[in-house]
Amino acid sequence: MAPMLRLFEDSLSGGASLQLPELPRMVFVVHGAVTIDGKPLVDGNAWSGKGAVSLAPGKDGVTLWRYELAASESPPGAGSGAGVRSREKLSAVLETIPQGELLLRGDSVAFPPGGCAFLHKHWGPGIRCLNDGGIRIDTLGHSTSYGPGSPWYETGSDPVFAQAAMDRPSRFIRVMILPRSLIGKSSFQFVNEEDKTKPRVQQYKIFADMPIATPAG
Repeated sequence: MAPMLRLFEDSLSGGASLQLPELPRMVFVVHGAVTIDGKPLVDGNAWSGKGAVSLAPGKDGVTLWRYELAASESPPGAGSGAGVRSREKLSAVLETIPQGELLLRGDSVAFPPGGCAFLHKHWGPGIRCLNDGGIRIDTLGHSTSYGPGSPWYETGSDPVFAQAAMDRPSRFIRVMILPRSLIGKSSFQFVNEEDKTKPRVQQYKIFADMPIATPAG
């Protein structure tokens, strides 16, 4: 069976701690402050790594989005302990994972009011979660709108059109599993030739481009 990509939301009270096992992951700080592997992080920062790690929140606590790549038979990954609230927001079996050497990319994609991403594909699957604003995703004949905190999955191989909210900036946080040859390169592929000359208004910030091994099935 194909590996899984999972997204958890962890809320840690001040004085709590969360121990995570060895897995490829990216942790995004939604609100608050946390120290991960000795590195202090605040709102909008991200951490990535593959080893076992300890998370220690600031005195006022922290809310995190934790993206993890795991083998299909892995046990549930929700955190536990005093002062820890953890829930799985979304998990997906990666049927369209690329062959060969892999890369875990974590980034943010920001749109100005009314911005859009023309019909496109990516070189691998991934989970997104909206951080700010609003967005509508059109794919395979279906249209779904998302608000802050809402996650969704894209196969990478299915064409997608994205329309951001008209009245405010929008941004989502994303982790994709890509061919390792794309380190430092865009994964975006236009579907229609005529769209290639149109301006791309979205802005990207890469948090992680981490070479990884393919998890066992």
